[in-house]
Parts: sequence; structure tokens; C-alpha cells
Amino acid sequence: MKGIRQLAEHLAISIGTVSRALNGRPDVNEETRRRVLAAAEALGYVANQSGRSLRQGETKVIGLMIESSAEAVENADNFFLGVTSGLQHVFTRHKLDLLLLPCPSDEDACEYLKRMVARRVVDAMIISNMQRVDRRVDFLSRARIPFIAVGRSLSAGNFPWIDLDFEGVAERAVERLVARGHRRIAITAPSSEVNLGYVFVESYRRALEQYGLPFDPSLVIRVKSSEQGGYQAARELLLLEDRPTAVILIYELMAIGLYRRLMESGVLPGRDLAVIGFRDAPRARFLQPSLSCFRMSLYDLGVALGQMLLARMPAYRALYSDAGGNRIWPLELVAGESDAFRLTNA
Repeated sequence: MKGIRQLAEHLAISIGTVSRALNGRPDVNEETRRRVLAAAEALGYVANQSGRSLRQGETKVIGLMIESSAEAVENADNFFLGVTSGLQHVFTRHKLDLLLLPCPSDEDACEYLKRMVARRVVDAMIISNMQRVDRRVDFLSRARIPFIAVGRSLSAGNFPWIDLDFEGVAERAVERLVARGHRRIAITAPSSEVNLGYVFVESYRRALEQYGLPFDPSLVIRVKSSEQGGYQAARELLLLEDRPTAVILIYELMAIGLYRRLMESGVLPGRDLAVIGFRDAPRARFLQPSLSCFRMSLYDLGVALGQMLLARMPAYRALYSDAGGNRIWPLELVAGESDAFRLTNA
């Protein structure tokens, strides 16, 4: 079955009647509607969605743009695998589909986005991996396309975003370590221009100030956010003449590589170096000693993102008028054994 014309000929009724039946219009009697739907299913009729989208001026598709790289593929505990379940919970109520748009890491993200918009692939966008200054914000604002960002940026304009509580994580991690006698506390940060790295480092610097501790740039280890990055971070920490006694990780799976490199050198996490991770990821739960880290609901975050985006789309705005403004998403500290020891001079 190729199209609606062939379906109408098969049923010996008009194309208009078939179209109205398929679209659930009330001016078609139930018996005809049942005949049309049964025949469409039996004969494999599929509506020409692209043509319908052009006529209606919408695709009923929401795009989620993420960075695609070998690093992201290798890290099975992908942040967005959890977020998408919450997004889909919101979107399916309105028969909206979620389309994952993986932008290759070696391609300009703004040019990739422009191409998707030019092709009318989606009605609205969720963008992530926010850069310090992100040109996508300006482009989407000018194009008047509803969007929301996972993360903040210094880009001009009052654009909608939800970001993780990096400030709270840094403050609570430093507080916990200082209480156990640590004074030289290192931190890992992304080696890219992603804005969350700057937010995290600045939050860490302010947390140190609260306890009268100096900010030492040599204790900020910039590496890739991956298991390999954790391995490299441990190697750099071990090379420091005045080694830190504790480290706070920006990405949870870094702990796997960090543990490996430390133990290769006879340095035991949880005994010789206190370690606090970022998020409670499934793979990191098998580490020994157990990793102190922070917990959050990715599903709930996805629901909040979906509702906040729909509040900016004219067709759904009235249904989500209480979705709220920009939000900092909280994380809860889960104590493990990786930072449980106290320094003897504390």
C-alpha cells in the first residue's frame, strides 16, 4: 500500500473520508472509522508525515542535541540515557516524539544546529554541552525556535535553562573534607571550554575561601571527563611535589581510572587519598572502597526539562504555566568509604 489514494480505492470511499477517519475527525461515523483503521493496518498504510508536517507547520518532534564522540560512546553510564525517560514521559502525553541529534565532536555545534533547523526536523530543541559563550543560544533566539538548555552559559539573553548544583557539590565536598583535616584538596575539571568546568572550579575556589584555604592552580587538574581522564588525573596528582590529600572529581566514572592508577603506585584511595565523586553512577558502585558521591534523579530532571520546554511552546503553554523559571537542580550527598578517614594531624 503506497498512499491514501490507494487506501480509498480499496475501500471504495472518498479520499476525504479516509483522511478524516485517520485523523480522528468527529464528522465520520464509527463504523466507517473502524473500517478505515482496520484496512490501513492490514494493508500497511503509513501516513506521509512529512507532507502533513508541511501543511500543519509542525513536525511533532522535539530534538535533543548531544555531543557524539568516542569518549561518549565508551562511557556506558551516559547522563542522557536517564534524562530521556523523563522527557518521553512528558512528551508522549501530547503525542510528541523525541529525536536524538548527536553532533560529532569535530563539527561546529552551531553549524550542525543550523542544518537541523533548516531541514525543519524539529519544532523545538533541547541543547546541552553548553560552552562558556555558546552561539547556539543567539541563533535559536533569533530564529524564534522554542528551546531549553541543559546548563548555563555567559551568552547574552534571558534564555531558559536547568543546571546541576555545581556550587552545592563543591561547597559540601570541601566542607566534608576540611572537617576530616584536609587542607590540600585537588579538583578535576574538563579540558574543554564547556561552561560547567568553569562554574565548578569557581565554586571550589569560593568554598576554599570560606575555610581560609588558598587557591592553588596546580591542584586544578584539567583532563577529559572519562575513565582515561581519571587515570591521567591520578598520574598528574602523583607527580606533584606537595601532593594533595584529597581530590574532588567532576565526573563519576573518572573514579575508575583514578583508583587504577593510584593502586598501581601503591597509593590506596580511602586511606592515602580521600576521593569524592560527582554522581552516583551504576558502574562506580562496584568500586572498593565505596565512593562518596552525589545522588540525583535523572528521570525527574528529564520531566522538569520537558515541562519547562513545553511552557515555551504556544500550543502547550497554558498547560505548563507553572513550570517555573531557570533552575539549579539539587544533588544529595551519599557517604561512602573513599573519604571516611581522618588525617592524624587533624
